[in-house]
Amino acid sequence: MENSKLCRPANLSDAGIVAEIWNQGIEDGNATLETKPRNDVFVKQWLLNREPRYSVMVAELSGEVSGWLSLNPFSQREAYKFVADISIYVKKDMRGTGIGTFLLDHGIITAVNNGFHKMVLTMIHGNEIAKKLYLSRGFLSVGILHEQGILNERWVDTEIMEKIL
Repeated sequence: MENSKLCRPANLSDAGIVAEIWNQGIEDGNATLETKPRNDVFVKQWLLNREPRYSVMVAELSGEVSGWLSLNPFSQREAYKFVADISIYVKKDMRGTGIGTFLLDHGIITAVNNGFHKMVLTMIHGNEIAKKLYLSRGFLSVGILHEQGILNERWVDTEIMEKIL
């Protein structure tokens, strides 16, 4: 069977799988400083409460949701309205298949179409697989925030990356 890829806006029926993939990232401990598991109720509210320009997209591989990307507000301050903070999560058994790259490529196009001037992200410093992905799409590392959060009872550094669109 051919593996066909599709990137589309997330909808409420995706809430369960989005939560599952999000939780895998939380459990891994190298994708986010988030520690609270998500459920479909949380994700449905998260989707419903977003402004339209802050898109959430899912990637499907052969009809199955394999990852998601969200464009998030960088800050509530008016001056930052053209900056999108991004998040990408890929289903554990789909990592290394190009889903993250596929999502990021679509996310960049969507950010431009939604009127953003810049994309930023904060990732756990040392996540070289993620860093390689972002560098391959023109993101630049702009700094390390030392001992930015506690994860699994240890201080972790985060790295900030940006891309002017």
